[in-house]
Amino acid sequence: MVFVDLLISTLTQGFIYALLSYGVFITYKILDFPDLTVDGSFPLGAAITGVLLIHGVNPFLVLLISAAIGALAGFITGYIHVRLGVRDLLAGIITMTALFSINLQIAGSNLAVGRDIDTIFNAAPIMAMLGSMPLMMRKFIVSLILALVVKLLLDLYLKTKSGLLLRAVGDNSTLVTTLAKDKGTTKILGLVIANALVALCGSVVCQEQRSFSSTMGTGQVVFGLATVIIGTTLFRRFGFVKGTTAVLTGSIFYKICIQVAISLGLPANLLKLAMAVLFLVILVLGDRKKGGAEHA
Repeated sequence: MVFVDLLISTLTQGFIYALLSYGVFITYKILDFPDLTVDGSFPLGAAITGVLLIHGVNPFLVLLISAAIGALAGFITGYIHVRLGVRDLLAGIITMTALFSINLQIAGSNLAVGRDIDTIFNAAPIMAMLGSMPLMMRKFIVSLILALVVKLLLDLYLKTKSGLLLRAVGDNSTLVTTLAKDKGTTKILGLVIANALVALCGSVVCQEQRSFSSTMGTGQVVFGLATVIIGTTLFRRFGFVKGTTAVLTGSIFYKICIQVAISLGLPANLLKLAMAVLFLVILVLGDRKKGGAEHA
């Protein structure tokens, strides 16, 4: 029974953080943009969420507001890079640094959401459908639905003209120019969507944990990159598997690896080190497999 509860909890975390992974998938895999804004837009979504929930705003509306504010953060990074001519990496660092102070102004260094306040996991519509289930199962089902809905919407978008242009910017920006489209505007749009998803993830995490911390964004871009690389490496030979499916799988796999490390007795203060080592191993193995396939 303990194992089942642990598995459900780990899968729930994998589904929730898949929202962040989708955003990193857009910037890293599609746009080829090293966006460090993620470490700022993730806690931004959580900070907005904590404050709005305490003030009685509907938790589902809070998700949309947080995503919209995250989109604004992505727009700022895109504008700094495209319109002001700042290098992509530096543009992300500038926005991330600014967001740290903004998050402190919004919610302070820490913020707790009371148990008497509704979240997406115990709001009236959810309780009407899943009220007979324990909280753990409600979190599992709601997180699964969110991860799948966002995945399907993202898949549909990437098939549209705008989505195809977005993919072209990362693969062949010259092609976008020959189609009389502004590649800079398309890149900004990609950053807007990506950071909206990242902030959405921060919002869900805040509602799931009922807390916000100003440091909760540290290392999230590493997590996102790791899940994207895990997923794409696992499904490298399966061209029919969509990128979002691979990323979702990578998020779950990564969370399972971390949970296994904790279960084996790894101290909590070494988790970030474990994440960094796992990420390095994935990168090395991924590059070797890629090199082997090219020489074959």
